[in-house]
Order: sequence, then structure tokens, then C-alpha cells
Amino acid sequence: MSDNILAPVSCGQRPWDARLARWLVTPLVGSRVTPNHLTTVRLGVGLGGAAAFTCGTYGWCNVAALLVILSNFLDHTDGEFARLSGKTSRVGHFYDLASDAAVTILLFVAMGVGIATSADNPLGVPPPVLGAVAGAAIALIFYLRMRIEEIAGKPATRQAALVGFETEDILYLLPLVTLCNGVAPFLMAASIGAPLFAVWVVIDYRRVLRRLKPTVARPTSGTGLV
Repeated sequence: MSDNILAPVSCGQRPWDARLARWLVTPLVGSRVTPNHLTTVRLGVGLGGAAAFTCGTYGWCNVAALLVILSNFLDHTDGEFARLSGKTSRVGHFYDLASDAAVTILLFVAMGVGIATSADNPLGVPPPVLGAVAGAAIALIFYLRMRIEEIAGKPATRQAALVGFETEDILYLLPLVTLCNGVAPFLMAASIGAPLFAVWVVIDYRRVLRRLKPTVARPTSGTGLV
């Protein structure tokens, strides 16, 4: 997840897609382009990917997967451009967060709608319900992470990374899911995994609140004046 108000970070700390995004947006520095323009492009591509999933056909699902991974990559461009150009704003930051939430939530709901259009429903549960469950859990995750960031700062919400890849980069594997016609099991896994991860984020949120709760100094005995 990119953002428009972060301080600069060293290249070695950024994931690979963020480094590529930084290289691509560098020529835009000094132009009339703003980070919010890039966020809007990302939002449009992501919503297009979600809409393509509602068709439910093999071909459209593959198109949708390509649009989603493009949207996931474009998500890094606004934050990188904001850091390079100095065009940072709190409004842009929250616009970016709202776009992240909208694209991710609608992605899973759209998958459910698309599966429901198929005559064969292998899930046993209405697919839109599973999509709504995954989407609601992800909405809660986004909200709590935003609250944690407001309370404890951006480092408290930093994702786990390994050799330049973050947890959210799992979405880059989505085309493999659609090529293998695995949208239904992917949605089922998301409807289980997202709520479980939401529970973990709730626990983390409560931990942050406890850690930052001001402690009241208690008077110790034997220290009064005689």
C-alpha cells in the first residue's frame, strides 16, 4: 500500500515493484501531474478489473486478473511520485487508502458475483456471500491499519517483506489462479483467511492501544515529607 505523506525511505528498503514505480514516474517530476492523478488511474484500472470478474467467463477472468495486478503495481506510483515531487498531502493519503479499500473489497465481491453467474456452483454457499465476507473482513483490516497508523505512525503498519517482496504481492499470482480456473477455491480461501487475518489485526490494534495508554504514576510509600 502506497501513501502520499511518507518521508523518503532508502532504496534498499522498498520492494521491487516500488523501485520500478519510482523509476517510471521520475520523468513526471516538474510536470502538472499530481499523485492524486496517479491514484485515480489506479482506481479506474482496479475497478475495471473487478467489473471484468463479474462476467464469470474464463476469458474475462483472465483479463480481470491482468487488470488487478496492473492496479496493484500502479498503487505504488502515487506514493513514489509524491516523495520525488514533494507534492504530499493528507487528503491524497486518505484518497489512496480509500482507493485501496474500494478496489480490494470490490474485487472479492465481484468474484462472487461472477461465480454465481455460472450454472455450476462448487462452493455450496452463495458465492456473493463469500465475497461479502472476505470484503467485510478486508474493510475492517484497512480501517484498523489506518487507525494504527494514526496512533502509532507508519512503521507500526509496515508489512512483512522478504527479499524485496511484501505480503500484498501475493496478488501478482492472481493470473495463475485464473489460468488454472481456480477463482472459486481462491474465493473460498479468501473468505476464510481474510476473517482470520482480521482477528489478528484486531489483536494487534488492541496491543497498540495498551502500549500507548498513558500510565498514571502511583505514589510510593515512605517518600512523603516529614
